[in-house]
Amino acid sequence: MGQGLVVLTLALLLGLQAITTDLYLPALPMLQANFDATMGQTQLTLTALLLAFGVSQLFWGPLSDRFGRRPILLAGMSIFVFASVASVLSTSMPMLIVFRALQGAAMGAAVMCARAVVRDLYSPIDGARAMSRGLSGLGVIACLSLPVGAVLSTQWGWRASLGAVAVFGGATLALVALRFEETLRLPNPGALQPGTLAKTWREILRNPTFRAFSALSICSYGGLFTYLAASSFVYIQVLGLSPNAYSLVLVASALAYIPGTFMCRRLLLRFGVRKTIAIGGAITLTSGTLMGVLALAGVHTVWALMGPFCGYMLGHGIHQACGQSGAVGPFPHAAGTAAALNGFFMMVVAFVIGGWLGQNLNGTVYPLAFGVWFWAALIALLAWTGVQRHGAPSPL
Repeated sequence: MGQGLVVLTLALLLGLQAITTDLYLPALPMLQANFDATMGQTQLTLTALLLAFGVSQLFWGPLSDRFGRRPILLAGMSIFVFASVASVLSTSMPMLIVFRALQGAAMGAAVMCARAVVRDLYSPIDGARAMSRGLSGLGVIACLSLPVGAVLSTQWGWRASLGAVAVFGGATLALVALRFEETLRLPNPGALQPGTLAKTWREILRNPTFRAFSALSICSYGGLFTYLAASSFVYIQVLGLSPNAYSLVLVASALAYIPGTFMCRRLLLRFGVRKTIAIGGAITLTSGTLMGVLALAGVHTVWALMGPFCGYMLGHGIHQACGQSGAVGPFPHAAGTAAALNGFFMMVVAFVIGGWLGQNLNGTVYPLAFGVWFWAALIALLAWTGVQRHGAPSPL
């Protein structure tokens, strides 16, 4: 496969998560009213998807190490399209939650394989740059999904938003079926044996490079998920924005993410991994602190949240590319399993955040602002300590 096809495939596979979560965010209040659901039930349509997404990767990862990336992608994307169509046809909130969970489980195959493909094709340092290119495409997809989701939900209701997810999944499935070539050169015949699997998990979890880089990507996603899960209620119900105006606010955040991925590539070439992440940590901490301080000072406006979060997204563009590629870097023969563990822990954190927000969204900006500030502080701590001690991912 040419590099252009690889980057396009990575962008679509990684962008599947953004499409599945972001596209229907403007419709969440409408969805809650349509089914006369509680705040907790409404949040569960997102958190159940993400928990299934995380857990499923523990199974998809070893399967991909055993049978290759292509068959797992074909199976996962086929299930995803089915679950997406079923979500559109749901007639109750419990039914929607079930199919959203199935959708998340299938999505795990796509995102996990995308991360593993990067390790299959590139060295760890080159992998960070390749991942940043794919994440640039994800940023573009996220920018488009938000206003499209707002227009669809406003004009035709929440079912139209979920229908667009099914269309995107079908297009991605077609690309994989027609153009994607296997990237795993040496499948591991013993990858699914319980003893081998337990040994591999233990080896990965004990590796300090995996722990440092995985924690970085997890915390960076934690701040993003806190913002996404709370923002529709804060911006629409607390600050009074329309769904269309809310989508433009999120587009601004997504637009800030794209230059963050470009910045990541330039900084990597000039400074290497450790200093790049340290610079990203400074950007993230400054942005998160500004958001929290403005909230404490009583400045509860759209700009007081959106402006600092755009800075957070610049840092996110650095931390995700370096964190995700760095976590799988030391494991060329178990990249699927390493990517799966990284993704699993990421979604466990997201599930906990979603549950906390379901109980603590209180008609103010504080849960959103303080949540992002909390994750920003953790990111800076990791960027300046753990990542610096363990350095660049091992090229073994």
